[in-house]
Amino acid sequence: MKKLDINFVGRGARSPWAGRVLMAVALALSLETAVSYTNVRASLELNNAKIAAVRPRAAPVAKISAEETAVVRETLERLGLPWNNLFAALESAASDKVALLGIEPDPKSGTVVISGDSKDYLAALSYVLNLSQTQALSHVQLVRHEVKQNDPQGTVSFAVSAAWSEGKR
Repeated sequence: MKKLDINFVGRGARSPWAGRVLMAVALALSLETAVSYTNVRASLELNNAKIAAVRPRAAPVAKISAEETAVVRETLERLGLPWNNLFAALESAASDKVALLGIEPDPKSGTVVISGDSKDYLAALSYVLNLSQTQALSHVQLVRHEVKQNDPQGTVSFAVSAAWSEGKR
């Protein structure tokens, strides 16, 4: 029988340098990865610092008083009113002898005060009569009238109060 040469250690024909070269390449790649990570991390921190310097600081929120809140609520209520029917009523009652100066709705009571100027007292009364015949307004009343003293044409300033049927919700 022939002698068997079994060598489990394996030190024979292979070169001892191959493993060392592979180990050196792995260490070099690991070192390159660590250096790249450090550079990217430093660049990210620098960019975040630049962005933070450019961003405006948030202004402190001002406290809103109860009075300001009430004014805002009233304004929103006025904006939410059905203005189209009121404007249609005002246009249908229009006269070339009357100039409207103001419309002041009161959303809580459902009334509106309309102020204007007319050429004479009869034109103001005719305007009040025309307003009372519209569907959008009821209880139309002339609440104030006065002849302008310094006007040579005798212009009458007036105010009309009316219940705005769609003004109250």
